[in-house]
Amino acid sequence: MDFARQFYVSFVESWSNTNMRLSAPTLSATTTAAALAAIGGQVVLAAGSEAGILAPNYIIASNSNVTEVTLSITTQDKSKWNATAPNLYGLMFEDIDHSGDGGIYAELIANRAFSGGAITGNDNPIEPYQSTLDRWVPIGDTQIALDLYHPLSDALPNSMAMTFPANATGRVGVLNTGFWGMDVSPQTYTGSFWINAVNQTYPPNNTTDITVDLRSNLTSDIWVNTTISNYHIGTFRYSQVNFTLENNVTAPNANNTFAITFDASQVAGQTFYLSLTSLFPETFKGRPNGLRKDLAEAFYDLKPGFLRCPGGNNIEGNSIAQRWKWYETIGPLENRPGRIGTWGYWNTDGLGLMEYLDWCEDMEMIPLLAVYDGYSLDHTSYPLEFMDEVLDEILAELEFCLGDTSTKWGAKRAEYGHPEPYNITYVEIGNEDMFSCTYTYRLNYLYPALKKAYPNIRFIQTQYNENAGGGYADCGEGITVPIRDGGGWDAHHYETPSFYLDTFNYWDNFEAENNFTDIEIVLGEYSVFQLDTSTGYVNYSDPPEIHPAYPELISAIGEGIYMLSAERNPSLVTLMSYAPSLQNLNLYVWTPNMIVFQAQHNLTVLTASYWQQHLFANFRGTHTVPVEGELNPLYWVGVVDESSGAFYLKIVNTGNQTVPLTLNFDSGYYSVNGTTLQSEDPNVYNSVDNLHAIEPRMLTGSELPQPGNLPSNATTPVTMVSSSAAMTGSASAAPTMGSISVSDTIMGGNVTATMSSSGSGSAAATKRSIVDSIRFESERFKRWSNDTNTWSWTVPVFSSTVLQFNP
Repeated sequence: MDFARQFYVSFVESWSNTNMRLSAPTLSATTTAAALAAIGGQVVLAAGSEAGILAPNYIIASNSNVTEVTLSITTQDKSKWNATAPNLYGLMFEDIDHSGDGGIYAELIANRAFSGGAITGNDNPIEPYQSTLDRWVPIGDTQIALDLYHPLSDALPNSMAMTFPANATGRVGVLNTGFWGMDVSPQTYTGSFWINAVNQTYPPNNTTDITVDLRSNLTSDIWVNTTISNYHIGTFRYSQVNFTLENNVTAPNANNTFAITFDASQVAGQTFYLSLTSLFPETFKGRPNGLRKDLAEAFYDLKPGFLRCPGGNNIEGNSIAQRWKWYETIGPLENRPGRIGTWGYWNTDGLGLMEYLDWCEDMEMIPLLAVYDGYSLDHTSYPLEFMDEVLDEILAELEFCLGDTSTKWGAKRAEYGHPEPYNITYVEIGNEDMFSCTYTYRLNYLYPALKKAYPNIRFIQTQYNENAGGGYADCGEGITVPIRDGGGWDAHHYETPSFYLDTFNYWDNFEAENNFTDIEIVLGEYSVFQLDTSTGYVNYSDPPEIHPAYPELISAIGEGIYMLSAERNPSLVTLMSYAPSLQNLNLYVWTPNMIVFQAQHNLTVLTASYWQQHLFANFRGTHTVPVEGELNPLYWVGVVDESSGAFYLKIVNTGNQTVPLTLNFDSGYYSVNGTTLQSEDPNVYNSVDNLHAIEPRMLTGSELPQPGNLPSNATTPVTMVSSSAAMTGSASAAPTMGSISVSDTIMGGNVTATMSSSGSGSAAATKRSIVDSIRFESERFKRWSNDTNTWSWTVPVFSSTVLQFNP
């Protein structure tokens, strides 16, 4: 079958004037009521669901007659092992929802160079995306104005004139309110600004004291400040003032500002010009011009294998002129002009090509580098006769990334601080080219030349059969762009939970059914966008009764099933990334997102979808193994770790009934631990009001699988009870020392004693004797469990779980 898919419409659709939410026409969903019935679904409306929320029996409605499921697991026959995709779980990033500027790009100063609107394209009502003084406020008697006569550079032609009247008194200067405030916490802040003076009023031997500080916008509190004393401000060229702020306090909220001030007695009657003001907190791994530490650490905790960057629609631009021009995103910040971003606000491009590649190095992941391929979002394509320009631009970009220092662009990379080539093995040609009818000739022009120049890179295409029946672009009879051997296809899916159940086995025989060899599938963007509905349609106008603002547990369950479908096919599906990844809660155009944040770091929301990613990504394993059993409502994949011998069962229960499960192994395991993302309420979600409503937790005691063939004298089976993989065992024949009964606990190989007095006697027993007894008991349990190849478990409702069996 054709893998019909859905996606959001591009920027050219209408925008809402009230909340900047993307407005789009309704698109047809793939999982219709008929399709659900065909795969065992039951079209039942939940009680009170006037909005038409669909309740297939494996998602919302009550499941009746749930029977026991038995899985047969083969771990010992290595001929049946299939190596996992080592970089499967990764990150997709583009600057949407202020996820870059004002987000993971750690710059705290908004509108730092007056380049093209501060926060949105509407800041200048006369000419959108032109300069404003938004986010800048004069202090005291200061007068501020935009200035075009004193540019810092050709790339940054605008400055702010600060005029201090002759009768000015007290403190004068300016402050910046940041991207909806600034988080102030104990750390070292690093900043700079460029300043120039009018030579007629600023004598050659004059000096000025300049004070910078972080202050409350609500009170008179100044959290931290420093003074650059006796500084001579140049009058011919700008000079850069660098400083640090050593802060030791925590502000109670993010309503804080950054200020540059002067003593009016020193500057009265003068005019200074200010440009490119910058302030960075401590960044991820200390990288200059780097990433916001808390957000980057949340990503790093996902153990990502790759980063797809820099987009996304944002690479295409709203026109060819506003495409992401890689060569304007490199080098000193004063030489980066920025651009009109795709998603309704100005991009500084401080987060540029090298920053993306450094991000990959800092998180030990590979880039999936997307390159502009000649199509922009106003539906304009380069004609074939001009495609040489597009090819030259891509080849120059790859030379910058990969060329040695003898090449033009390799030398430029070295000049900018990275003499060694970056590691790039995947390049994506364009983004979502199913919205165009011109990809065939553009790909046919680009692919052979790129593959010839870089035969070891796998080039990924962004259109296959999406337009086979008309699809997203009006291409007449439709277009199919064959996937080239040695290449790949990036498929995107913003769907309902049931879509991922419906297509669970889609990739199982994809290559054979379509006569492909040596291709890879990238699932570069996916998420549950909408809850299931009775119509089976995805409504992109975001009606609140069916569109989750935050990912819900049911979203994570649907996404988890999609992740399992990829893990089942590791030689085919090699990369996948949730999207969008970041949302600034103050201004956004798209929901839901994986991480929702604000300026105040302790208000960051790690959503249910984030925790689903975290759960599966942190238990990778090295090889998938055969697991046989009946699907629905349970979905699973089995993975072994060759080095440790551990077996991971990743299993999702999509229903609201527990399911008895028996696991039959071809080898014995002596202990098990488990982590689950689970709730009785499938619609539970994390939010600013409840950051921890749904999170993974360790299974303990009887919640864990129980061995099925312990000796008859064992009254309590071996279980895992701690986050560090503790094993607690007790038996009716447990050794005692006087009145002290012993339960054994093994934590990471270290024995810990737990004692309870049963009345009289040997309370003075030595610690050593107790430990010896525990070791004896531990070995007895280990011998019992080594014969345990059958385990029983009750799978909790609405759950995504990883069980780790240890040999």
